[in-house]
Amino acid sequence: MTKLTSGLIAMMISGATFAAPEALAEDGGVKVEHLGVNNTLVRVTGDGKYLVMPVQDNIDDAKVDILVDGKLDKTIYVRLAKSKVDYSVPFDLSQYKGHDVALNIVTSQGRSSVREAKEDACWKNFSVSDTFDTTNREKFRPAFHHAPLYGWMNDPNGMFYKDGRWHLYYQYNPYGSKWQNMTWGHSSSSDLVNWEHHPIAIEPDGLGSIFSGSCVVDKEGTAGFGKDAVVALYTSAATSQMQSMAHSNDNGETFEKYPGNPIITLESEARDPNMFWNEKTGEWNLSLAHALDHEMLFFTSPDLKNWTLQSAFGKGLGAQDGVWECPDLFKLPVSGTDTEKWMLICNINPGGPFGGSATQYFIGDFDGKTFTPDLDKDGKVPTKWMDYGKDHYATVSFSDTPDNRRTVIGWMSNWQYATEVPTMQFRSANTLPREVGLFKASDGQIYASSAPSPEVDALRDGVFKKASKIGVGKNAKSFAIPGLSEIDFEIDPKKAQKVTVVLSNGQGEKVELTYDVDAKTVSFDRRESGVTDFSQDFPAVTTTPTFSDNGKISLRLFIDRSSIELFGDNGRFVMTNLVFPGSPYDKISFSTAGGNADIRNLTVYNLKPTTL
Repeated sequence: MTKLTSGLIAMMISGATFAAPEALAEDGGVKVEHLGVNNTLVRVTGDGKYLVMPVQDNIDDAKVDILVDGKLDKTIYVRLAKSKVDYSVPFDLSQYKGHDVALNIVTSQGRSSVREAKEDACWKNFSVSDTFDTTNREKFRPAFHHAPLYGWMNDPNGMFYKDGRWHLYYQYNPYGSKWQNMTWGHSSSSDLVNWEHHPIAIEPDGLGSIFSGSCVVDKEGTAGFGKDAVVALYTSAATSQMQSMAHSNDNGETFEKYPGNPIITLESEARDPNMFWNEKTGEWNLSLAHALDHEMLFFTSPDLKNWTLQSAFGKGLGAQDGVWECPDLFKLPVSGTDTEKWMLICNINPGGPFGGSATQYFIGDFDGKTFTPDLDKDGKVPTKWMDYGKDHYATVSFSDTPDNRRTVIGWMSNWQYATEVPTMQFRSANTLPREVGLFKASDGQIYASSAPSPEVDALRDGVFKKASKIGVGKNAKSFAIPGLSEIDFEIDPKKAQKVTVVLSNGQGEKVELTYDVDAKTVSFDRRESGVTDFSQDFPAVTTTPTFSDNGKISLRLFIDRSSIELFGDNGRFVMTNLVFPGSPYDKISFSTAGGNADIRNLTVYNLKPTTL
């Protein structure tokens, strides 16, 4: 159990009690006044750090105006409980100490009378408290992936490295576990696996919600906020989308918004600014998703405030079935060569290879103003994917990383069903951190690899099983595995046409991985993986090319409570998929079709939970 201070918001899970009734004011620290069938005033009368608000996930949002001394301070949207309380969320009162606080609430539920409105479950479950019980009660909460303490999370934002810490911001709803109230949540880590949660970094304002963006360390103080200031650019989203700026002089703990916001306005929808300092040209570059036009825009600036549009890329190229979002642009060496190429990440929703959202990318050249893509042998711009699973989106990289690393993290879900996955107090987690590289395949094309960051090795908590060679045929060979595990092995197919790997539990639930030797593909079948009926789009088979030349491949699997990440041949092919088994997978089996094969260098590691 964690006791949280006023600076750190934590969650309250349905069924848990914030404080004994006698510890609260007689009325729970609130006074409820019904003004009509859809309008209620909740006055805060008790002393405490948090106002506890009861939530019911399957109803519409209520509009909640926060009044401080009678003046409107902010507006939030909360699915206030009508017939039952699924869980509760906190509202931080510490910032208003010494002032009168009231909530003017307008609900959308139909009621015939005020008497009926008074029966809503929320009114008797508002309370004021100093502490929160943050004990996890959800079996699908990840053990070693970053996730918010409570509430909804999607895109990673503003990631940067400074003074030994990795800072991860993310699209966050502090007042429920479905999309709404977009703010920047904030976590940081010294090792990329253990995360410390911080207070909200950037909140909505008069220009709108705070959508995705990026951060840089302004080492020379070009923006006028001082050397080594952390500068954030983000999308202000209301009726229109505009680009705004904020800066931090305390290493990203708190941000001050630029009074001249917005700094970039266009006549059409654009979002998710991502900038970097271009050493070669001596100016800042910015990529901006021209979302509905299915293209990326490129800008330059001397000071992060004044931006000049230089070019556009992408119209009619690559996957075009959905909006383009969350760009990232950087240069990397091509493994085994003296060549460097630019990689442009372009997240798209929908239009992924297996439906819904996914991360595509382009390889090419960038002169500081224009991106020129590489062509395939037919003279076309090929479509390439960073991950061939269904649950890898909004992938962007940390800025200012040590040793010229290109470290990325993605959102581990899919817009097809992200709001419906079988969790309650929180929704969504991030992928493991990954190191991006480039390699040249036998078809002459340059592709991106993404292997687990070296820090991930620290998750290992001893070897559970080890075998140098296992001969397998059509009769499956099975071995026990721990519920949280990393499983590494190589497949030498020899005469086999297919090699199948099955992860299963005692309930008959399973994930089936099949290596098709001739097709040079690996498939991931989660149709019988556990709970799948929350969405027709969830039961699926995903397939990735292996880029293998000699038939032998290596696989590295990371199995958490609700996800499996598969890395092949040191990240040359990757699949990330959510799973929701009734009990942890505790067995792995190997079998073949068309001949015998060898499983070599099998190592199964216990993995330990991290600080989340």
